[in-house]
This record gives sequence, structure tokens and C-alpha cells, in this order.
Amino acid sequence: MLTLALIGLLGGLITAVSPCILPVLPVVFLTGGTGAQADTRTRGGGSSAEEEAGGRRAAGSEDASGVLTVPARGPAERAPRNRRPYAVVAGLVVSFAFFTLLGVTIISALGLPQDILRYIGLGLLVLIGLGLIFPPVERILEKPFARIPQRQVNKEGSAFALGLGLGLLYVPCAGPVLAAITVAGARGEISADIVVLTLSFALGTAIPLLVFALAGRRVAERVAAFRRRARGLRIVAGSLMIVLALGLAFDVTAAIQRSLPDYTSGVQKKIEDSDTARQQLSGLYDDSNKELSRCQDGADELRSCGQAPPIEGINSWFNTPGDKPVDLKSLRGKVTLIDFWTYSCINCQRAIPHLQDWERAYKDAGLRIIGVHSPEFAFEKKRSNVISGAKKLGVTWPVALDNDLTTWDNYRNRFWPAKYLIDAQGTVRYFKFGEGQYDQTEKMIRELLRQADPTVVLPEPTGRAMDDLTAGRTPETYLSTLRIRGYLGTPLVDDKPAVYRFPKDPLPLNKLSLDGTWTAGYERFTAGADARLAFSYRAKNANLVLAGTGKVTVIVDGRTTKTIDVSGSPTLYRLTDDKDPRTARLELRLDEGLEAYAFTFG
Repeated sequence: MLTLALIGLLGGLITAVSPCILPVLPVVFLTGGTGAQADTRTRGGGSSAEEEAGGRRAAGSEDASGVLTVPARGPAERAPRNRRPYAVVAGLVVSFAFFTLLGVTIISALGLPQDILRYIGLGLLVLIGLGLIFPPVERILEKPFARIPQRQVNKEGSAFALGLGLGLLYVPCAGPVLAAITVAGARGEISADIVVLTLSFALGTAIPLLVFALAGRRVAERVAAFRRRARGLRIVAGSLMIVLALGLAFDVTAAIQRSLPDYTSGVQKKIEDSDTARQQLSGLYDDSNKELSRCQDGADELRSCGQAPPIEGINSWFNTPGDKPVDLKSLRGKVTLIDFWTYSCINCQRAIPHLQDWERAYKDAGLRIIGVHSPEFAFEKKRSNVISGAKKLGVTWPVALDNDLTTWDNYRNRFWPAKYLIDAQGTVRYFKFGEGQYDQTEKMIRELLRQADPTVVLPEPTGRAMDDLTAGRTPETYLSTLRIRGYLGTPLVDDKPAVYRFPKDPLPLNKLSLDGTWTAGYERFTAGADARLAFSYRAKNANLVLAGTGKVTVIVDGRTTKTIDVSGSPTLYRLTDDKDPRTARLELRLDEGLEAYAFTFG
């Protein structure tokens, strides 16, 4: 459970600095500073107008130009602490955690509209904004907290309410951790593990947001212009909240987010889709369709990953004749791309232009796209919301509303977006989680179309997605029977010592092979007698995670370059290091008992 909590915490930290939460940052920052000048000497918790007046009296008198004259503060007087940053973030965390887990259950039990929580959040945001602009409104919002005896709680009531509203509108970038929480909440399967994961994720998102709010408070306390214009700052903050509410209501913020690159996707995937995280989150899935795990995310070659699971448990369809369902069996002979998405997910929105390009370029050649809309939040279950969102984004292909996440489960999915390619015989051959590698996915589409019809004439590649910063570099490669990519040679044997032989022909670029005795497992390959490994790569440096005790001899293009002493638990070892990228044949000779986990290239 400690490992699960750590995964949730790290996932939340990454999410809180991702572009998906940028719209809430200005509000959090300004709200942190709006209470900096409030005086709280009335222990019973006076109204906002009284506090503001008290603050002005404590700060000094204001002349006709609006500039305050600040008298010296006596030694017994201490400036009251502005706790609004803590109240805002606390409200956001409570709201997000509670309603992500129990929102669907509560809404269903009460028979309320699926998007009621979103409307409540928008309404709260507008009310808090009006409260900052008009003190009487804020006094009304603080009344529910006035009876609470703890000092300061009633004063920060509106700030906590603001956090509650933001939590209902908080739509972070989706990864496996948030997917696990959302799926469990959608089904009402709330276990101790899921609660720990949710709370740690919420705490992780809270830390950067709190830092941002405290920065706003610090600026308000230290910058003279903020102290002189405290009332103006409140009006600006209130106006910004109302503008944010309108922007969220009319999807203006989504257009801004789509224009920004997802700069946290790489590190998010590295942490949330690591072997450890995968094992911790695997409890969501049963053993059905386990063959899908044989495919490697974003692999550079097609593989056979088992028969495509059916699209079933669908609430309804649209963008089909008469809104009738599409049966995968009816698409035999075609190449099918299954896209798991949800209309409010910014990552999914940024991927849609690539899907549009592929449909235009390859529909006549036999490509069919099916969008499986698997909702992340309750309001995404409403058919009219999805249809409207799809229309705005230009989604014209068939869409299935997977409101109960049945098809999501069938494909053992963990990401928004996720793309699965199915060949003309109905076999899954490739999948890609998240954004990126669009040129690689397009390459696989073209290969499958040629396999389906060798006479097909394909147009030039769309060329939109030359987006990979690692283009031309050998990709990370796991030594795992289920996740290995680019392997050539004797077929791998699971979890048993076996003798392997290098192929007679030279290894093509980005391919690897084994020789001697190896035990190939899910997590690592263990060297036996005369164990050797060859890898043709392109990069500046090659690295390998190794464990155990022994030596590794490194041979590059037939010349021995170094001997590495390996000792202890899994650690990354540098195999080669050049000033410029190069293409080379790497051969490793490993002592018996050494364990090899994964290659990385720089």
C-alpha cells in the first residue's frame, strides 16, 4: 500500500504542473493574495466588509488619491495570517477526491442529471467571483461557516467554497493512476487501496497548487502596489473567476490548452506506466484478453496480440446510419483503428487532428476509425454533451458511448487517448497509449493496409506529426518476454533456461538477439552459460539496467571497449558514450547469473 501511495503522490505532482490545469492557476494565485490585508481581530469572525474596514484601519488612513498612510505597528500587534491559500487548496482536494470516487454513485442514487456537478462547480465559481466584487455576496457565502467555533474557519469559508467549486471543474491530464481511480469510482468499487491511491493523488496535486497560492499571498504581502490596492485586487480576482467560469462553460479554455504541448506526458508515462505501477494497478483487470499484454506500447513493428475484443456494453452510438451499432466482425477485410477517448480530455483533443488526417488519407484504401468514448467524469456520460463535444472537435467517424467502461475493460485499457490497430483478419497488431508517435502509428496503418490489399495505392504520408524528439534514436527496449521489441533469432521461451543462437544475417538497425543460455522472463533476462547479447543501435550512448554479481564485456563493432563490474540491486550502467550519434553493433558477454532489465539510449 505504501508503494501505491507513492505512485499516487508522484502522479498527482506531475498532473499539478501539467498544461491541463493551467486555467485554474491564475485564480489560485490571485485568491491567495486577496485576503492578505484582511484584519481578523474580531474573534467571532466578522463580515468581509468589516474585515476589510478593520484592515484599512489597521493599515492606516487613505488619502484622496487612494494611497494609504501606514503607521508603525506596535510590538504587541502582529499582522494576521492570511489562510486563504490553504482553504482554497483544501476545498479543491476534498471536492476532487470525494466526487471522483463517489460522484457517480451519488448522482445515480438521487436520479440527478449526469452533469449536475459541473453546473454546481460553475455556479460556485461565479458566486465566489461576485462575492469578491460585492462584499454582501461574500457575507452570504460565509454564513454556513459562521457557527463553526474554530478560529479563522468562518473567515475563510468563501475560500474553501471556492476550492470546492474548482474541485468539481478540475479536469487533470489523464494517466493510468487517474484512470484507475475513475474506473473504480464509476463502478462503486471503493477499496482501501483505491482510497489510498485517490488521497495520495489528491495530495500530490495539492502541493504545487498550494505553492502557487502561497506565492500569490507573498506577493500581496510584500508588493506595495498590492497593499495600496487591496480592494482593486479583489475585484480583479472576482472578475477573473467569472471569466474562467464562462470560459469553462463555453470550452474556450480547452482551445487554449490544445494549443500547448503536453510537456509532462513523458515523465507521467515513465512513472505511471512503469513495471511497478503496472503491477500495482493490475488489480483492476481480470485475466480475460491477457494476450493484449504481448504488445508493446508504440512498438516499431507489428505483432500478433490476439483477437480483437468485441465492442460491447455500449450505451448508444452516433455518427452511424440511424445511430445503429457497428459490429467489428462486419469490418473484416478492413483495417480498423479503435480510439479510446473522452471529449473533455485535452490529450484526446490534441490527438484528433491526426485521426482526421488519417481518415481523409486512408478511408478509400480501407481504413475505418471507431471512437470508443469512455467517460472520465460523470458529465461525460450525457449523450448530448458528447455529441456536442464531438461536433466541435470535428469527429465524424462512428462513436460508441462506453458509459459503463465495458469495452475499456475488454481492451485492458489504462489511458486517454489510446489507439488500437486491428488487421483485416480481426487481430490486434499494435497499440499506442497517450499522445505522440503519430508518425509511427501512421506507418503501422500503411503496413496493415498493404497487408490487407497488396495492390493498394496509398497517398504520401500526411506529414503532420513529425513530433518525436527522439526521431532517429533507438527506442527504450525492455528485456521482457511480453514487452520486448525488435527481437530476432531463436523464439523466446518463458521462464525456463534455453539455448539461443544469433541469426546468420547481420542485425538490422534497432534489432537485438541472444546467444548462449538465457532464462527469459516477464521482468528480466537472466544470463546462463556463455550468454551473449547483440544489439544494432543508433545513439550517442547505450545503457543497460543490470543486477547481480559479475562482469560484462562490452564489444562495439567487433572491438572490446570496456569491462563492467556489476554488483548489487538493479542499477543503470553506461555501456557506450560518444560525442555524436552513431550506428553500431553492440555485443555484450555476461557472466552467469547476471540479470538484464532494460536498454535505454541517449
